[in-house]
Amino acid sequence: MSEKTASFGRFLHSGGFPGSFLGAPRVVPTPEALAEHPGAAAVLGVPFDGMCISRSGANHGPKAIREASEQSSSFNASRGIDLLEHFPVIDCGDAAVVPGGPERTFAEVETIMDNFHAQQMRPVTLGGDHSVAIPCLRAFARHHRKPGLILVDSHYDTAEELGGEPLSHCCPITRAVDAGFDPANIVIVGINGWMNPSNEVEYARKHGMTVIHQEEVITQGIEETARRTRELVEAGTDGVYMSFDIDAIDAAFAPGTGVPAPGGLTSREAIKLVRLLGAAGGGLGGFDLVEVSPPYDTAGITSRLASTLILETLGSIAVAG
Repeated sequence: MSEKTASFGRFLHSGGFPGSFLGAPRVVPTPEALAEHPGAAAVLGVPFDGMCISRSGANHGPKAIREASEQSSSFNASRGIDLLEHFPVIDCGDAAVVPGGPERTFAEVETIMDNFHAQQMRPVTLGGDHSVAIPCLRAFARHHRKPGLILVDSHYDTAEELGGEPLSHCCPITRAVDAGFDPANIVIVGINGWMNPSNEVEYARKHGMTVIHQEEVITQGIEETARRTRELVEAGTDGVYMSFDIDAIDAAFAPGTGVPAPGGLTSREAIKLVRLLGAAGGGLGGFDLVEVSPPYDTAGITSRLASTLILETLGSIAVAG
């Protein structure tokens, strides 16, 4: 066991930093403080669900995911991976949220994301409703010449606006295109259910995005789904971002979300999928996990699964790097 690993093990055993993801050190996300942790996986919570049109409660998601992570360590015995042997993990707390003010909230998040990218960090964002992906995607596009994007979701999220609101949680992929993501390098995985309006389907079709429906995932399997996805998002790109909506997972495994979707991925399929997608682009340049809504969770199983998916993704980034 390395000195670093042993130190972290003792750290976790003693409780770590209370309220931080995986007991990781708390770091204020200023340029000066972040400069002491170059190359880290930087966790940021965005406890905002002001753009949600369904059941609210995702603003409590970051806290619940952090609490669930307290039951884990940085080492996975099955995979033989210790995250801290590859990069440091830091927790930058929660972004300041302005209730009812997405523009000001997202401006704050974008500034923090810019600070992360300036230090070659990999942002790990805890939502919040899916609108919080918008500032993350905008910053990612600014720091990459040609970025690729993976959306794992039961829903297209390609609305151009909703009731005149362009920052709805139904709009992150549309805003990603506006920010500079080439639709040819965008893949949407897991589309499922009866909540995908025809205008969103048409937007994806018109712009040439690749959409892999849940029925295709079932037919072709996780490995082929991941292979196709990576082939498309990696083509000519210099960085890949993944946005993972927990409602891509069957409501039997992830009931704690605003729009539970029967018939989605199983938890085992989701773990295998992020293990394969986490290595995209030589290791994702950033990712988010959104729409965990603790008020609807059963025995904390959704937040526990969310924490596991984050760790599995980080594990694949570590191996890829």
